[in-house]
Amino acid sequence: MQTNELLNTVLNDLSDLKALNVNPLDVRHLTSITDYMVIASGTSSRHVHSIADNLIHKMRARAIIPNGIENDSDDEWVLVDLGDVVVHIMQPRTRDFYNLEKLWSASHKMLALA
Repeated sequence: MQTNELLNTVLNDLSDLKALNVNPLDVRHLTSITDYMVIASGTSSRHVHSIADNLIHKMRARAIIPNGIENDSDDEWVLVDLGDVVVHIMQPRTRDFYNLEKLWSASHKMLALA
């Protein structure tokens, strides 16, 4: 599956799974690790866990096996590494604390100054 197709599939799946505040970030110019990061929220630890589990299940049904899955013990943050697209699913308080959107946009601004 091509990168843009994978990204659109992930975004559609997250919408179907009722993920909140889904924000895709193009990080191709910032890192060689991945092309896109998608940050989404769930309303509770159970919702975050459910979104991640169902996303993984849907990807595997398409023969897309995640490179890695990471989560904290409280399911406040689950990361699903799909290669060209890395998905972060977080509870709102965790998302606010780490503020990945700001972190990656600040990195972009720092690169522009260099």
